[in-house]
Formats: sequence, structure tokens, C-alpha cells
Amino acid sequence: MSARRLAVEARVNGDPVEFLCDPEQTLLEALRDELGLTGTKEGCGTGDCGACSVLLDGALVCSCLVLAAEAEGREVRTVEGLAPRENGGDRSLGVLQRKFLEHAALQCGICTPGFLVAADALLARNADPSESEVRYGISGNLCRCTGYDKIVRAVLDAAVELRRAKAGGGA
Repeated sequence: MSARRLAVEARVNGDPVEFLCDPEQTLLEALRDELGLTGTKEGCGTGDCGACSVLLDGALVCSCLVLAAEAEGREVRTVEGLAPRENGGDRSLGVLQRKFLEHAALQCGICTPGFLVAADALLARNADPSESEVRYGISGNLCRCTGYDKIVRAVLDAAVELRRAKAGGGA
């Protein structure tokens, strides 16, 4: 541990936050240890599995490869930020999260947050992806427990529901 800690101000899941971090501390470590956001998981620590995926200024990144100090002045969105806020400020399950449950697209759960964040990023830029586009969009994420078919089906189903809701057809 370094004797000199750095002060970081950022927006995490839409909220302004301030935290102290060591110069070599990763964003993953700061999210979990300094901010208590434990939804983001460490799978490999080398950026190969995608379990720690977050959005940094809208770009999908492996938070184990980003220094916490790099979040200064930036917007971070974690899996916790995918759930919409209700009237009282509490969060409920989002469409994507519900579809993962409905399609049983998870098992041990280590990879699930990364898949959710990657799928959310995909659907933000492509509201009507094909199966191959979904597979490509989540390709940076590895799952050792289940096949990818249920995950792909959940993302495709979420895309349909999100398009319906946007068109005014409800959920």
C-alpha cells in the first residue's frame, strides 16, 4: 500500500461520489472496497473474462485493467446502475435482469454482472440486434458454468421488450 492516497471525484451510477485510492488500485478494487459496490466481480484480474465489465463514459471496459484514479471526473456505470430507480429512489430489476432470470441465463453468478453490462451496452447502441450481433457483443465475457444460448436468448428477448416499451406498447 502506498502512503499517499489519491482523492477521486466521479459519478457512479448517476450519483456523485468521492473516494480515496492508492495510485496502483484498480477501478474494480475501488468500486468494491471503497464504494461497497460488490456487484462487479473479479474473475481473472487480467481483462480476459469480462466479469468486471463496467461502462466508463459509456465505453465498455474491464475495470480490473483501469486504475481507480482514471475515474476522476468521469461517469462509471456498474451492474447496480442497470436497475431503474423507482419513485422513492430504490432500484428495481431492469428488463435485462428480469430476462436473465426468466431464461435461467445464469448459474454461479460470477460472470452475470459482466454479461449484463456488456448486453446493456450492446442494446444502447443497437436496439434490434441479430443473434450473431448479440454473440459478438458479449464475446468479451466468459462463462464456465453454462452455455451461451440462454444468455443470448435473454438478451434478444430483452431487446424485444425494450423496443415494445419504447414504441408505447408497454412491457
